Amino acid sequence: MDKVWLYALLSTLVVSAISLIGVTLFALKSERLQRILLLLISFSVGALLGNAFFHLIPESYFHIENAKLTSWLIIGGFMLFFFIDQFLHTHQTGNSSDVTKAKPYGYLSLYADGIHNFTDGILIGAAWMFSPELGLATTITVVLHEIPQEISDFGILLKAGFSKKKALLYNFIVATSAIVGTVLALWLGHEVEHFSIYVLPIASGGFVYLAGTSLLPEVLKSTKKGSWIYYSLFLLLGLGLMYYFSLSGGHQH
Repeated sequence: MDKVWLYALLSTLVVSAISLIGVTLFALKSERLQRILLLLISFSVGALLGNAFFHLIPESYFHIENAKLTSWLIIGGFMLFFFIDQFLHTHQTGNSSDVTKAKPYGYLSLYADGIHNFTDGILIGAAWMFSPELGLATTITVVLHEIPQEISDFGILLKAGFSKKKALLYNFIVATSAIVGTVLALWLGHEVEHFSIYVLPIASGGFVYLAGTSLLPEVLKSTKKGSWIYYSLFLLLGLGLMYYFSLSGGHQH
């Protein structure tokens, strides 16, 4: 059991550290960075929708026998993020700090990523408890998914108005929620698996809300005659990658 704890926590630490990949964007000059941000946002829309429709929602219907309950949980996740969005909009102040000037969808992205990473942590912990082979396979699948996801999450925070340093810091703090999920899974045993199953549809509803109501309008607002094809291609790339990862990760947990 000690080895299970060690391997599971090491796996989750690697997944959390991927959030620091955004530091690779630090070297870019502001003008060039602004040009690629909308491409990252477009990619993120595809990644969020792809993760929701190719992985989270199918897994939810596979594991939860009551289809109507699953549908309500997805809608519940959508509405939860709608309420959070309303709260953030109505409580923004005129403070001069860059955090309060940041657009609400930046915080929504952090909340969505936190739920997603927490669920990933639970799944990694549960997989290592089942077998080392499944633990390793699940970890690799999550890592492959997180690399493009974390780059696009970093881009979302920058586009929302966070400074580079704060975007990197907040992204890393949120990423560590995966460690909490793993510790809970290992501590409470297989019962937590059932809890994670009900978190999946809620997270998927949040992802659909974030992609459709917060990020797509940002892309549409800045789309020009010669740029729409690039944004469309990056969105399709995000969808394609999430579909590819879903082929190898389906029903493992």
